Amino acid sequence: MLKLLNIKYIIFIVFVLLLSACSTQKNYTTADMDLPEKFQLPDSVSKNLDTVLISREMLFKDTVLVQLIDQAFENNFDVRTINKEIEINDAYFKQSKAAFYPELNVNLLGIEKEWRSKYSRQTPEGKWYNHTGKEPPENGFVNRSTFYTTAALNWEIDIWGKLRNQKKGALALYEQSKVAKRTIQTQLVSTIAEDYYSLLMLDEQLDVAKKNHKFRDSTLSMIQLLYNSGEVTALAVQQSQSQVLEASSLISQLKERRAIQENNLRLLTGELPGEIKRGITLSMEGVTYEEVKEIPLYLVQNRPDVLASQYQLTAANARVGVTQAQRLPNVSIALEGGVESLLAENWFNIPGSLLGGITGGITAPIFQGRKLKTEHEVAKIEREIAEIDFQRNVYEAVVDVENILISIKRLEDQLQIAIVNQLVAEKALKNSRMLFQSGFADYLEVITAQGEAMQSELSLITTKANLLTARIQLYRALGGGWQ
Repeated sequence: MLKLLNIKYIIFIVFVLLLSACSTQKNYTTADMDLPEKFQLPDSVSKNLDTVLISREMLFKDTVLVQLIDQAFENNFDVRTINKEIEINDAYFKQSKAAFYPELNVNLLGIEKEWRSKYSRQTPEGKWYNHTGKEPPENGFVNRSTFYTTAALNWEIDIWGKLRNQKKGALALYEQSKVAKRTIQTQLVSTIAEDYYSLLMLDEQLDVAKKNHKFRDSTLSMIQLLYNSGEVTALAVQQSQSQVLEASSLISQLKERRAIQENNLRLLTGELPGEIKRGITLSMEGVTYEEVKEIPLYLVQNRPDVLASQYQLTAANARVGVTQAQRLPNVSIALEGGVESLLAENWFNIPGSLLGGITGGITAPIFQGRKLKTEHEVAKIEREIAEIDFQRNVYEAVVDVENILISIKRLEDQLQIAIVNQLVAEKALKNSRMLFQSGFADYLEVITAQGEAMQSELSLITTKANLLTARIQLYRALGGGWQ
C-alpha cells in the first residue's frame, strides 16, 4: 500500500513538471516600423543608446540655466510625484516576484468554544466532560472545545505561466514609470531652457524699448522747440507724444511679462515667486548647436515617450498571458500542521496534541458565465491598441524631429534677414534724424524710422530666441535632456 502511494506521488510530481515546461505566452517582439533609412538603428550600435547623447552641461553654456535645471530635478512637483509612483510600481514588482514562493499563514492563538441548550440537536462534547470529570448540564452544555496553534502552507504551481506573466507585466510597469520620469525630466529641461531664453529675450527687448523711448523723447523735445518757433503744427507734437507714450506702454508690458516669466520659472524649480538671476546674454552661443547636429536621428527610438509606450505594450502582452492562464487548470498544494487539544492544559502536550494534513488538487474553471473568455479577448484587443499607440508614438516622434529640422533651417534664414533688416532700419533712423535736424526731412519720416527701428530690433531678438528654442527642441525630440 505504501509503495502504491509513493508511485502516485511520483506520477503527480512528473505530471506537474511536464506541465510547468509549457508556456501560454511568448515574449512579445515589436514589428518593424518601416522608418526612413536615416532613422533606422545601425546593427553596430549598442542597445544602450543614451550613451550617445551629450550632457546638459555640454549643451548649455549658461551655468545659471544648468543650476535651474538641476534645482528643478530636485524640487519640481511632477518629478517628486513620479518618484513616488516609481516606488509604488517597485513594490508591486517585488510582490510579483514573491508570488512564486509558497504562502505561509500562522494562527498563533486559536480558541473555539460552543455551548448549546437541551432543545438543540447538538450533543455535549463527550471527551471534554470525560477529561474534566464533570456531568454535562441540561442547558449550556459544552458542544465543542478546541485550543490550537497551526501553520498553513499554500503553494500555487505556475504551470501555465500566469505568475511569470504577472511578473513581466509588473516589471514593464515599473520600467515604464522610470521612463515616465525621464519623459518629465526631458520636457522639464526643454521648458526651463525655453522659458529662461524667453526671459533673456524680454530683458533685451526691454533694453531696446528703453533705448527707443529715449530716442522718441529726444525727438519730442526737438519738435516741441520747432512748434514753439512756429515751424510745425500742434499735430506734430501730438504725434510725437503718442510715440513716446507707445514706447512707455511697451516698457510696462515687457516688465509685466518678465515678472510673470520669472515666477513661472521659479514654480518649475519648486519655489515661490521671486527674481531669477541671469547668466550670459541671449546669443547663439547659448546652445552648442554643432554638437546637437551630430546627434544621430536613430536616437528617436530612445525617446522616453516611445520607450514608455513600448513598456506599455509589453505589459499588455503579459496581461494576455495572465488571462489565458486563468482559463486553464490550476495546480495547488497545501500543508497544515500544529497542535490542538480539547483542554487548554493539554494544548502543547507532544505528541498527543499534534495535528497535520496535506492536500493537493487540480481545479479547472468550467462555467464562469463567459467571464474568463471575455477577459482574455479584451486583453488581446487592449494589446492591439497598445501596439497601435506604440506605432503612433514612433511616427509622431519622427514627424516631430522632421518638423523641428525644418524650423531650424527656416529660422536660420530668417535670422540672417532680421540681422540685415535691423542694420538697414538703424541706418535709416540715423539718417532721418540727421536730415530732420538739417531741415531736409519732416518729423513724420523721423517718427516712422523710429518705429521701424524698434520693431526690427525686437524682431531680431525674437528670431534669435526662437532659433535657440528650436535647437533645444531638437535635442529634446531626439531623446535628450534627462541625464
